[in-house]
Amino acid sequence: MTTGAQTPRSPARPPRSRLRTFLPLGVALWLVLEIWLLTVVAGASNGFVVFLLLVAGVVLGSVVIKAAGRRAFRNLTDTLNQQQSGVPPESARPNSEGNGLMMLGGLLLILPGLISDVLGLLMLLPPVQKAVSRYAQRTVERKLRDAGPGTLGDAFRQARMHRPDGKVVQGEVIRDEHPDDAPQGPRPPLTR
Repeated sequence: MTTGAQTPRSPARPPRSRLRTFLPLGVALWLVLEIWLLTVVAGASNGFVVFLLLVAGVVLGSVVIKAAGRRAFRNLTDTLNQQQSGVPPESARPNSEGNGLMMLGGLLLILPGLISDVLGLLMLLPPVQKAVSRYAQRTVERKLRDAGPGTLGDAFRQARMHRPDGKVVQGEVIRDEHPDDAPQGPRPPLTR
């Protein structure tokens, strides 16, 4: 039985971004390269050398992550102590930057593979950290500039408005409850 109402059509999907299209291909290519390079090294020496290289990467990466985490925690406690004592915070600290990049380098060292180990070791060098930091800062500033004015709440509202069903009802719930009203018992669970 039909009522004459048309069924709503789902809106056309927006095209996939280049990142979402090529990221899986890039990850697969990286994995194939890592495995190929490990087999080349194993063929040139032996499997035990490859095993030692992988274990050394895990140990060195763990040490780097632990040291960067300790340094970050120490910087945080120093900053909190300065704020509590009323001392104005220092404008720039020589060792307060690069903890995140050090942790990223340690994580790359922990990942099995020689290419990731080389990238992790490069991330531990201060000139590379400064270059990556500047690049990341410029990229974030450009993205924020392109985003336009608004608050974080506006961004969440915009994200909510572009749901596939397109239904957004803005409003507020007002309950008429009096303080002398007693609850009638347990409320039923909320379901969709």
